[in-house]
Amino acid sequence: MKNNLLTQHRLFMKAIVFSILLGSCLVPAVQAQNYVSKVWVADQGDGTYKNPVLYADYSDPDVCRVGDDFYLTSSSFGCLPGLQILHSKDLVNWTIVGAAVPRSLAPHTDTAPQHGNRVWAPCIRHHNGEFYIFWGDPDQGIFMTKATDVRGPWCEPVLVKAAKGIIDTTPLWDDDGRVYLAHAYAGSRAGLKSVIAVCELSADATRTIGPSRIVFDGHEAHQTCEGPKFYKRNGYYYIFHPAGGVPTGWQVVLRSKNVYGPYEWRTVLAQGNSPVNGPHQGGWVDTPSGEDWFLHFQDVGAAGRLVHLQPMKWVDDWPVIGEDKDGDGCGEPVLTYRKPNVGKTYPICTPQESDEFDTNELGLQWQWNANIDDKWYFADQEHGVLRLYSYPVPETYKSLWDVPNMLLQKFPAPSFSATLNLKFSPIAKYKGERTGLVVMGMDYAGIVLENTENGLVLSQVECKKADRGGQETVNETLPLKEHEIYLRAEITTTGEKISKSEGGHDLVVMCQLSYSTNGKKFHKFGKEFQVKEGKWIGAKVGTFCTRPAITTNDGGWADIDWFRIDK
Repeated sequence: MKNNLLTQHRLFMKAIVFSILLGSCLVPAVQAQNYVSKVWVADQGDGTYKNPVLYADYSDPDVCRVGDDFYLTSSSFGCLPGLQILHSKDLVNWTIVGAAVPRSLAPHTDTAPQHGNRVWAPCIRHHNGEFYIFWGDPDQGIFMTKATDVRGPWCEPVLVKAAKGIIDTTPLWDDDGRVYLAHAYAGSRAGLKSVIAVCELSADATRTIGPSRIVFDGHEAHQTCEGPKFYKRNGYYYIFHPAGGVPTGWQVVLRSKNVYGPYEWRTVLAQGNSPVNGPHQGGWVDTPSGEDWFLHFQDVGAAGRLVHLQPMKWVDDWPVIGEDKDGDGCGEPVLTYRKPNVGKTYPICTPQESDEFDTNELGLQWQWNANIDDKWYFADQEHGVLRLYSYPVPETYKSLWDVPNMLLQKFPAPSFSATLNLKFSPIAKYKGERTGLVVMGMDYAGIVLENTENGLVLSQVECKKADRGGQETVNETLPLKEHEIYLRAEITTTGEKISKSEGGHDLVVMCQLSYSTNGKKFHKFGKEFQVKEGKWIGAKVGTFCTRPAITTNDGGWADIDWFRIDK
């Protein structure tokens, strides 16, 4: 490896070059608050913003305010760290500040991927100096974790109620000190959907103390009602919830003077003449100045569920969300709007994307496909690389869909490029060690280096229906002598839609893979690939390092020098 002097010089030059590339960001790993994306910025710099405020898969978003600070979390399903937490001062500019489940979920020794399972539709609240996050695991029950500092540490998740099929949990601390929880049911597990229920919790919110009582049945008017958020205002109990399906639905609000109903309802937000389909599950938040706003998601297919910010107002104790052009009490989503009045203007920032791997911790934008094994990686701050150790694939391995140590992050924009520089160091006598760049969904494609009987080989691979046991196919191969290489995925979205998708709303997203041996001239490699979403999540991009499921006591590695998102 390099001597200390050379290493220091190299790190210094990396910092300078990358800060130039990012403009306002000095050293992203240190100045995370200042990270500004080169591919999507919602703040238009003139006092207005454009939707989505987060062009990324923060599914089922929920939000709370503590003083002048706003905090958002979202569904993380089986991806770890789970329950990523974003912070904002103005509801438009966001940065990732932590994760409430940093390493694993029960059972903690299970490192098998749990695609689409585990953490569904969380709710974040602040009560009596503590942050709470509740969520429903559709197979295990209601969970809760809490912390005094949103950045952690968060307590070990508490099983509030063991149950199958309870999802979309949201607490309410009432004026008399009692605590309630609203939730929905997952039809796939419970055999019932399209209803909203309420139960009571213990004073410390760690367990249910009574049965769930159905308070609203949406079968006739609001099929597939789900995702409730529970609030109290002016003596009314309010339950905000989406209905009508993820890509095709609308927002409903229930209200009652009694926590168990009966509830009356109104539709308060619908697509109308806007291009924003759904608009689906979200949360209400106010500003210190007294304004009301609503964050929700829009499902666009491969890129996932994007977060939109809508103005909101109260009329006769009913909320109206978006722009109500005809005055009927139901708004439609805005594409651009003035920024929330929070008393001052804050610097533009966006969630972290690119990574120079110059610290001893992984960037907060990264997630693994399963509970994290400490043996997967070494954040080598001294040499400014992330070392991924080749980890044996499961004995039941069919494709990368089955691999837990996939290091991935969300798509950040409709069109962008993701480029990484790596050096592969396989063990010569072992064959089948692999690394590379992958765009991951229920279908996936990648550009892969593998140590074979014929030496090092670069391949462009593709796997259709990976979620159903599909096998990789190879579209192009190339023998290599170099162990250091640059790999790139170019993602493009033109606005064309997939007519056969639900409601015809999914966008066509394409990926072209390429490589370079010098970092300057890139060569297209293999076939263009149509990107597909994952299981309840958007497609992701990232890297991995694996070896066959053999009984060797060690393996090789890949050193990732940097990973950069660009236009």
